[in-house]
Amino acid sequence: MKYKLICLILFFSASVSGQTDKKLTLLLDNAVKGFNGIAGIYVHNLKTNKTAAIRADTLFPTASMIKVSILCGVMDKIEKGELQYNQKLVYRDSLLYPGEDILGSFKDKDTIALSKVAMLMITMSDNTASLWLQKLVSGVYINNWLEQNGFKKMRVNSRVEGREEMRRTYGWGVSTPYEMCRLFTLIRQGEAVSPAASERMYRNLVRIYWDDGALSQIPPYIQAASKQGAVDASRSETVLVNAPHGDYVFSIITKNNKDQSWGPENEAKQLIRKISSLLWHYYEPRSLWKPSDGIDKYMRNE
Repeated sequence: MKYKLICLILFFSASVSGQTDKKLTLLLDNAVKGFNGIAGIYVHNLKTNKTAAIRADTLFPTASMIKVSILCGVMDKIEKGELQYNQKLVYRDSLLYPGEDILGSFKDKDTIALSKVAMLMITMSDNTASLWLQKLVSGVYINNWLEQNGFKKMRVNSRVEGREEMRRTYGWGVSTPYEMCRLFTLIRQGEAVSPAASERMYRNLVRIYWDDGALSQIPPYIQAASKQGAVDASRSETVLVNAPHGDYVFSIITKNNKDQSWGPENEAKQLIRKISSLLWHYYEPRSLWKPSDGIDKYMRNE
């Protein structure tokens, strides 16, 4: 507990003392002009401690990005010995979340390791897996973990008593761009749950299947931890890039989007790609990399 308190103090001190990158802020302001919706952005260069923000403390729907907090709750239970990472779980048809999830194709009474369920939740964003793990840990437990670790706004809403109104407004989860970046930073720095738990979570976060958004604008040979979220009127992505000249983390979240289509040309998805490309070339100005000609046909992860 003492170790965790020290980490939180150091993190908040760094955040408060961080300098605003005025040049980058202006670039981001220009990038979001004309967007038909509400966009929030937070960027933190972990090496220079400079930040840029647009509505970084505004509440937004997380959609599937809330699954990172579910993973933290699961790992906290494992750290306390209440769960085991490789314990066998028994699937039940009652767990099914209608859709095209891999886990949703399981038959009643099939078994699977908790570790594989966690992997599916993060890398494939499998909703059935996510709801199963949330039920195993409980939304209340996850929200308590968030509160105890200094998160004032990020919360799980779905299937949590007392948060019905927040769910109607924000859906499964709610957060701010700043707090999404903070969670990723804690994991990167080994300060979420424990150094070992953070390392395991980070390994999952760098194995994302849904790489046709922000990740498509970062060279494939550069490691990046990420999580995406999408519902009709909101598209979002949080990414921590292990860049050659220093790690940087950013979160782009949108809401009230006019364009609610699901194709690659969706306006919010294009904005996410645009911001990701801007940041990569801003922090790595000598990089000549760009997406290969013809790559679009290989990025339709549907």
